[in-house]
Amino acid sequence: MGGTLEESRDIFQDALVIYYEKSLQPHFSPALAAEPYILGIAKHLWIRKFRKQAQMVSLTELENTISIPEDYFPAVDDQRLLSFLERSGRKCLNLLKAFYYESLPMKEIATVFGFSTDRSATVQKYKCLEKVRDTIKEKSLGYEDFLK
Repeated sequence: MGGTLEESRDIFQDALVIYYEKSLQPHFSPALAAEPYILGIAKHLWIRKFRKQAQMVSLTELENTISIPEDYFPAVDDQRLLSFLERSGRKCLNLLKAFYYESLPMKEIATVFGFSTDRSATVQKYKCLEKVRDTIKEKSLGYEDFLK
């Protein structure tokens, strides 16, 4: 499991404190002798400590250990995709671009595009996406059709 001598001492001291506090309770009667009981507490503390540490994996370490080949993600035919977006209209293209590429919040999009509320902008974004989806469905295209 790993760990240092100092960590094991800390865990053992914590186990002793827990055992002492439990032994002061009026209804405490361990089924085992003190030594195995304390070791059991220490084992649970040790497992809990390293389970928490295992959940905190550094993403940079993970990225360094995993290598993704350059051709892992297929290239998208940008021109073809752009042509379908343009068919939905210039305003739709700009609205979708503002939301997906510029990551503008809906309130700001509503202001820039002249909508009365951010809800109106959300509805318009949905309608724009539906236009693009309908065009793609009409042509019976799939994801693969947009790959180079």
